[in-house]
Amino acid sequence: MRRTLLVAATVLVLLTAGISATFLTGVGPFADTTSADDSDGAFPTQTTAPPDDGGDSGGSDSGSNDGGSSDSGDATATATESVPPFGVVVDDIEECGQTCRDVTSTITNQQDTDSSGVTVYSRIFVGNGTDPDDEVWRGSQAVGDLAAGESYTTTKRVELSYSEAFAVRQADGWITVQTTIETDDRTLTYTEQRHVA
Repeated sequence: MRRTLLVAATVLVLLTAGISATFLTGVGPFADTTSADDSDGAFPTQTTAPPDDGGDSGGSDSGSNDGGSSDSGDATATATESVPPFGVVVDDIEECGQTCRDVTSTITNQQDTDSSGVTVYSRIFVGNGTDPDDEVWRGSQAVGDLAAGESYTTTKRVELSYSEAFAVRQADGWITVQTTIETDDRTLTYTEQRHVA
């Protein structure tokens, strides 16, 4: 009787350990079928200036929307240069499961000119950095042409595996969202941290 009980307890412990390991590593039924490692191509992240910049592009934009400026203090700067060329706003986040969210966002062309060939790339990282090993989600949306002042709204489903959601929880609920807007004549990258859990 004791031997049967000991064997049953050992099997139960091994089974529990196996399920826990599967959960933490994200394999088996806990696997993320839309892993960030499944590259749909290159995700641009470098900010570039448009080619006809008037010859005054001595510095480079940091690509961050943290309010900082890389302007050298040129006296000819206008008020419109302080407004980013594109605005990105998260309009709504709806729960579609325990580790799933439907995110509705809008991009607005805040320039006085039309933009063509607009594509938006988004990546989500665990924590407050952009280490490629911490990427848990990526997506892109071809927008096409955006007239001056025009907006484009879309909804994307963000699904994380249980292990990725656990990693976000372990980072005290902080994620970093990196959004790159690529047009025919420039590439802009915005990075922001969000507390989600």
